[in-house]
Amino acid sequence: MGVTYWTRIASPVGELLLTADADGTLTSLSVPGQKGGRSVEAGWQQDSGPFRAAEEQLAAYFAGERKEFQLRLSTHGTEFRERVWGALDDVPYGATTTYGEIAARIGASRMAVRAVGGAIGANPLLIVRPCHRVIGADGSMTGYAGGLERKVRLLGLEGAVETD
Repeated sequence: MGVTYWTRIASPVGELLLTADADGTLTSLSVPGQKGGRSVEAGWQQDSGPFRAAEEQLAAYFAGERKEFQLRLSTHGTEFRERVWGALDDVPYGATTTYGEIAARIGASRMAVRAVGGAIGANPLLIVRPCHRVIGADGSMTGYAGGLERKVRLLGLEGAVETD
């Protein structure tokens, strides 16, 4: 394992913790209170340098000026999780999909919907890898590791749902 860089940035959905590997590739984006989110570990190096592009793109996203992220990403999951996470990248800004549709996209059986939900819940790159765009088959706001309030806020920002 190499060095892990980290930084925190302010956002409309709370402080974001970003991590990157030695070459500046983004490895995680967590929010406070996130189920399974990362925490700064001993030996990590605080340095905002590797995160300039991520900071700029996230600021533009929250300002409604960016619909896609152009960042180098790296995750380390099982082959199944990587397929699920890759499918999230194909869900367009302002749209939603369901767990069943993600299962179908990756060629998984209908019985795999729970496993798909588990993989989505373990997504290490919130917001950038848009797991917030996955909703229940009945249109309900189900599961989001960052909290349902954040999910609704992100979908509202994208115009996918109406917010008060």
